[in-house]
Amino acid sequence: QVQLVESGGGLVQAGGSLRLSCAASGRPFSRAAMAWFRQAPGKEREFVAAISWAGNTYYAESVKGRFTISGDNAKTTVYLQMNSLKPEDTAVYYCNADFGRGHMYWGQGTQVTVSS
Repeated sequence: QVQLVESGGGLVQAGGSLRLSCAASGRPFSRAAMAWFRQAPGKEREFVAAISWAGNTYYAESVKGRFTISGDNAKTTVYLQMNSLKPEDTAVYYCNADFGRGHMYWGQGTQVTVSS
């Protein structure tokens, strides 16, 4: 059974940094695309960043230059380094694993709160 467990969220002042981690288990992740999404109160879940099985990275425009996604080769752990945080980054952050053909999994989420 696939499990994704996020950690590293918390409260930080604007301009600060946090590093989120996603521990993945249950099947080989080397061929999965891993991603981070976030959902703020009253808003839809939105894409933040992704790393393909080949190591290519993708970012939402709102976080480009401030956030960095990375992972080990097996993608058993995926990180999201978040710098220069803004109050609008406040959200629950979710880890996502996409194996293709509709096989997608989500973690339970970790809260990130950025105070102004």
